Amino acid sequence: MKQETAAIYCRLSVEDREKGVAESESIQNQKALLLEYAHKQGWGVYGIYADEDYSGLREDRPAFRQMLKEAEEGKFSILLCKTQSRFTRNAVTAERYFHELFPLWGIRFITVVDHVDTALRANKKARQINSLVNEWYSEELSENIRAVFRRKMEEGQFLGNYAPYGYLKDPACRHHLIVDRETAQIVEKIYDLYLSGLSCKMIAERLTAEAIPTPTQVKKQRGQDMGRKDCKTWSVGTIRKILQNPVYLGHMAQGKEEKISFKEKKTRELPKDRWIVVENTHEAIIKQEIFDAVGRRMKQRCKSPFGTRNSPVVEIQK
Repeated sequence: MKQETAAIYCRLSVEDREKGVAESESIQNQKALLLEYAHKQGWGVYGIYADEDYSGLREDRPAFRQMLKEAEEGKFSILLCKTQSRFTRNAVTAERYFHELFPLWGIRFITVVDHVDTALRANKKARQINSLVNEWYSEELSENIRAVFRRKMEEGQFLGNYAPYGYLKDPACRHHLIVDRETAQIVEKIYDLYLSGLSCKMIAERLTAEAIPTPTQVKKQRGQDMGRKDCKTWSVGTIRKILQNPVYLGHMAQGKEEKISFKEKKTRELPKDRWIVVENTHEAIIKQEIFDAVGRRMKQRCKSPFGTRNSPVVEIQK
């Protein structure tokens, strides 16, 4: 009789870590539990797949995708997880694989803790109920996290992964910004050049010609944001964002976008009246009168029916 071959899948998400999950949920302990179970059943183990810091709602998990590819190729006949939620928390994903693709590929899905087994017809309702409960859990967790983030924003805490150009995260408190003297002078230069009559395009060209590192390059030099493509030229968009960002006045403006759905990574921008703005949360780089003068000049340039390269210099009221 041919020995059954199983693949083992383990997952631990960022949310699990933040909640302080029990040690029994760790990747290492999931592996140990599942290996022991497979051994008791007399199954051979084809491979162990593990994704760490990935939500169960996502299907772009690297090990998850590799495992499904090899399942379709018939490399194993059993897929073993600790619980159904380790495989997915998305009800649509569960339905598609458990009741459509796995039967087509000859894959039997089994979990050790909640006793899911796609080979048992009577088990179908339990699987579908699990799917709904898992998805509801993810939605509730997403809403709770969003509420916590909003409260922190309303308290003026900085929640970004990286400090805005011109600032650093305070080593004593990562939710507080401190001025980065090295790049803050470039921010001041951008404002001065704009008020001297240069357009955003001309400023970008000058900074690039002077080989001043772009915000992306600065992050890379500091070992941050390594996943982005190296950008050696300043863009008009970057200059415009710096000229319009109230963070340089010492104010925190966050909540500028929101996720379309708890299931999606995609976001949509929010109108300014829905931003969460808290004033005087950190040291300013730009004075209010300079920021206001820049705003007036931008409005003048937008109203101009002709080219904007020669728009007038805005005088700052002393």
